[in-house]
Amino acid sequence: MSARVTAVSRSGEHGFSKPTRDSITLLAGLGVEGDAHLGVTVQHRSRVAQDPTQPNLCQVHLIQEELFSEVAGAGFFVRPGELGENVTTAGIDLPALPVGTLLRLGGKAVVEVTGLRNPCLQIDMFQDGLLRQVVRRDEDGRIVRKAGIMGIVLTGGKVRPGDPIGVELPAGPHRPLERV
Repeated sequence: MSARVTAVSRSGEHGFSKPTRDSITLLAGLGVEGDAHLGVTVQHRSRVAQDPTQPNLCQVHLIQEELFSEVAGAGFFVRPGELGENVTTAGIDLPALPVGTLLRLGGKAVVEVTGLRNPCLQIDMFQDGLLRQVVRRDEDGRIVRKAGIMGIVLTGGKVRPGDPIGVELPAGPHRPLERV
């Protein structure tokens, strides 16, 4: 299966879930037009409280639709946008991508992958116990985060469900994603 966008979401309010839309517009250097996390500097409330001058490495949140099937096996029902993502994808293992990967969404938009989403306790307020499904330890005791990835917008453009996703890996050696 080729990689594609399956849903797009945005919300102008700081909340957990985001309603799905027919399309979203990505703005270069800022993020998703009309979204509460739009900006050059951090917009996540906890990070603003720490240092409002930090660069916004979380302009766009992407999550793989395959995660919804995985957590459904443990009794959790999640739909696109409900975990706060802007772009829901299929056919691509997002957390396995290296830092600096370029994702070409649709005909024009380009997002540079910056790191892993660092899920918070709000996930358990959404559905109790879901946090344990998206953050686990592997057999070596390392933390594995599966709640999607974050990126910055290099080239703006409209993104719609059904749009193809092109993946351009950075020159090696590749650095694995860390939480941002």
